[in-house]
Amino acid sequence: MTNSFLFSTLTVFIVMAIAPTNAGLSPKVESYVQARLAEIDQIADERRSELLKISEYIASCQAEKRPAKLLFVCTHNSRRSHLAQLWAQIGATHFGIHGLETFSGGTETTAMNIRTVAALRRAGLEITTTDKDSSNPKYSVAFGKDESPLICFSKTLSDPTNPNDKFAAVMTCSSADQSCPNVKGCELRLSLPYEDPKVSDNTPKETVAYDEKSKEIAREMLFIMCRVLKH
Repeated sequence: MTNSFLFSTLTVFIVMAIAPTNAGLSPKVESYVQARLAEIDQIADERRSELLKISEYIASCQAEKRPAKLLFVCTHNSRRSHLAQLWAQIGATHFGIHGLETFSGGTETTAMNIRTVAALRRAGLEITTTDKDSSNPKYSVAFGKDESPLICFSKTLSDPTNPNDKFAAVMTCSSADQSCPNVKGCELRLSLPYEDPKVSDNTPKETVAYDEKSKEIAREMLFIMCRVLKH
């Protein structure tokens, strides 16, 4: 039996053992979260080592009694960065982690992709907008009755809604990682790239690709938050 297998099995046991039964999430979102927690062992060892750096950063902010701010970055702030921002915040809510603030941004402004919105709705999130005909709609994303909705739209790193100092910058695509060698104001910068589901756009595999990307990112964000509790 390998150390990797033992670690995976132990991690799943720990995650399921400490998962709260009433985290304030909506029933549909909580059901989705529980399904992703059961898949934690799918995370590869090399990914865990990077994810743990984020857990350690959050724990260090907690020790200093200050907010832990995570800014997820991809080129167009359209798909992966939004998924990471939302699932990180949902993971913090699930595990009762306070003082975590999540953000997203890009090197260019486009729009939160409608396929991303659709995948999140299928996961149970309630998403509304009052300017759907805009080139860059602002979406109100709700995931629990006692939690304030997150307002999601495409924006650059320097947008006033994003932090400008004392935050961690998590690069969710290789393009943004290469084009932003330095992120002004961040105290931790790390690369956590995901394959872009955009490759499936307008194909029969589109829905499955976006759902699988949402699941993959949700698993990893939940792993991060679970490990924060171990510090």
